Amino acid sequence: MQRFAALYERLDRSTGTADRRRALVDYFRDAPPRDAAWALWLLSGGKVGGARARIASTGELRAWVGEEAGLPDWLVEACHHQVGDLAETLALLLDDPPRGSTATTAADVADQAGGPGLADWIETRLAPVANAEPDVRRAVVVEAWRALCFRERLAFNKLLTGALRVGVSQGLVQQALAELSGVDIALIAQRMLGRWTPDAGFLARLLSPEAQPGDAALPYPFFLASPLDGGPEALGPVGDWLLEWKWDGIRLQLIRRPGGIALWSRGEERMDGRFPEIEAAAARLPRDCVIDGELLAWMPGGDAPMPFSALQTRIQRLKPGPKSLAAAPARVLAYDLLELDGEDLRARPLRQRRALLAELLGQAGGAGPVQAAREGAGALDAADPADAPRIALSPRVEAADWTQAAALREASRARGVEGLMLKRLDSPYRHGRRRGDWWKWKVDPLSIDAVLIYAQSGSGRRSTLFTDYTFGLWDGEVLVPVAKAYSGLDDAGILRLDRWIRAHTRERFGPVRSVDPVQVFELGFEGVNRSTRHKSGVAVRFPRILRWREDKPAEEADRVDALRALAR
Repeated sequence: MQRFAALYERLDRSTGTADRRRALVDYFRDAPPRDAAWALWLLSGGKVGGARARIASTGELRAWVGEEAGLPDWLVEACHHQVGDLAETLALLLDDPPRGSTATTAADVADQAGGPGLADWIETRLAPVANAEPDVRRAVVVEAWRALCFRERLAFNKLLTGALRVGVSQGLVQQALAELSGVDIALIAQRMLGRWTPDAGFLARLLSPEAQPGDAALPYPFFLASPLDGGPEALGPVGDWLLEWKWDGIRLQLIRRPGGIALWSRGEERMDGRFPEIEAAAARLPRDCVIDGELLAWMPGGDAPMPFSALQTRIQRLKPGPKSLAAAPARVLAYDLLELDGEDLRARPLRQRRALLAELLGQAGGAGPVQAAREGAGALDAADPADAPRIALSPRVEAADWTQAAALREASRARGVEGLMLKRLDSPYRHGRRRGDWWKWKVDPLSIDAVLIYAQSGSGRRSTLFTDYTFGLWDGEVLVPVAKAYSGLDDAGILRLDRWIRAHTRERFGPVRSVDPVQVFELGFEGVNRSTRHKSGVAVRFPRILRWREDKPAEEADRVDALRALAR
């Protein structure tokens, strides 16, 4: 634990990416393999024990630290509110053990051989008591608090709360491992996709330059587009680019290899069994391949996708029944061909990969998908659902120049899409978000003028400020909540609004305050769907604050009927 705590402290104090990468390289070079594997797991967003292994809830931790420190619940809660981070609050409320009982300096960490390491703490102390009775779990946690100095206690608390946010992305960890091992970062990223076990064996396989048995079953790291700021004129001639619609579904890789068929989401989750019609279509493909595309719910016989909410009804069903399959049939619109008959195609230019993809799908499904590609911006195959291709080529949007492309983009929302994707035709398939070759040119957001009705304090460095806002629209004479937004104001605006909220609070509901309904804000959002789970009857996607409408009285804010009219 001493070595990992020193790493956490070093990362927390670093101000630059290069410093953090160097700290990671130093740690992974010197740490025992078991400890390094667990550190990799935690820094990559993994939690101790997983989602179903309960070691301590936040309420239990607050109660236990109050009992151990002799503090009333209200004071612990006030300290947490002031500090903002629960792990740090727990560490601050407890005293260090007597001097000499644990290492307290970086030199001590390097020299001290005794004491359990990170893997021992997790595997022999925490994991065995997961989901045990509260008294058993409390004894282990409190014993650790009594034995660890502040730095180690803070790192230990981070393990318990799952809040190991220290300015380190998974990509930065992969960069450090690539620098340390000499293994290509794309291969490291690929090997870290999906489920893996944090042990010394996995770490050895991850950093091995030799081909590993599991490599063939994994998807490739996804190549992500960057937002296009401003117009596309600076990108050069439109003919150098592939233009596609930006579909609003689930990005996925469809894998057909000798070992079977797999569907992987961009969120690194296997979706096998949830979309049997797609797996059946993949089985009919004439050759083994890896396809990058978008999973959508598609109206039978229609020429546009169903709302994303229709797809959501399928995501959590591990074995969908006939009713679900009929209500929201799935389709994959294929963007790219990453592998064909075992050959990695990612280094080839996009124009070649797309030509091979069109040929592959044409062989599999006759004229349907190829015809859709030739029609460019036209409708996809709208024949009888039984004949419609479940895997079709994403249509190329034809535009003579950027002016015509802009006009097509403006009509995106009517087509059920979010704008245009711009991909350089000679680009390889990279990994991660690399700027320059792929851009997403989204349509301007929808907007409404809404009234601030509730506020709640944020977390982390904004835990002492009200930064989480709930907004409402008029439904008759009543304001109905329609959206929550957490971003869009600069620091000056947040401070000014925080002062106003404190001075105009009406009621308190735990951490939430209702405020005088007089402040109007313009909110932007990507789309709106009908919803039976919301009192307003609608749910907006990705709401954020566009501006503070101090020029507009609350009585002139929008009505909920206007939002319902936009719902799909």
